[in-house]
Amino acid sequence: MRARRTAAELEARAARATPPGAVRPPISEPLAMLRRRGLDPRPSRPDLPFAPEHDPVAVASLVERLRHYAFRLFLRGAILRGDGFTPGQATRYVPAEKARAMAEALVALGMAAPLARGRYRLLHRPRTFGGTLEWWLAEELRTRLALEVATGIRSGAPGVGGDLDVVAAGEGKLLYLEVKSSPPKHVTQAEVGSFLRRVAAVRPDVALFVVDTALRLGDKIVPMFELALARGGGAGPLRRLFRETWAVGPHVYVVNAREDLVDNVCRAIAEGIRALAPPPP
Repeated sequence: MRARRTAAELEARAARATPPGAVRPPISEPLAMLRRRGLDPRPSRPDLPFAPEHDPVAVASLVERLRHYAFRLFLRGAILRGDGFTPGQATRYVPAEKARAMAEALVALGMAAPLARGRYRLLHRPRTFGGTLEWWLAEELRTRLALEVATGIRSGAPGVGGDLDVVAAGEGKLLYLEVKSSPPKHVTQAEVGSFLRRVAAVRPDVALFVVDTALRLGDKIVPMFELALARGGGAGPLRRLFRETWAVGPHVYVVNAREDLVDNVCRAIAEGIRALAPPPP
């Protein structure tokens, strides 16, 4: 049987150990708040339809255009067609003339090039529209609510996969947004469960499950949340706040794009922050 080390031996061994290297401080307050929660956040590479050095004026114009639901649908369709697209192939939800104007707008922004036979090609094609949607929402939160934001963050939470799409900090509160660019029919029960597990691991003050769709969430998304909560012994039925914005609990919300996506997100955040305040006298 091996003899137990003496106190002197333990102290000597600890004294010989190499100290850990310097820890780089987080680059933003949202990442710092994740670090304070015992996590190891790491930003992922941006997946956007323009290069980092792209003209800031054009980027600002893209932010403005993305406020229109029809343009988001168009850009999502254009990204799906890596070998080029006609305006009609990118979207079927607007007239041909308007779709062509959207394609020409991308050309004017330096993000697309015209091809033969009325086709176009993105010059810096991302893998999916998801990264663009996350980036745009982060820009809007920075502008409208003066939040400090970060996107595409690997949380480092043990046993919890997937990125934190958007994290934001304001008033000493941590906000987390899971952002879905696909319509409800493509959102799965597993994705809802993963979101709730990330919320449990990260413990944000306010969390939003954001679906960029004008379709009703009550038909599929809300029942999936209720099923996930029932399986985990959680809260009861979701509560509609306004339009298609639902409260999962006092600090977790499900939001869609009916009427205005950013307005719905901001109103849900306001609801969550107010719920954190002490009761009025």
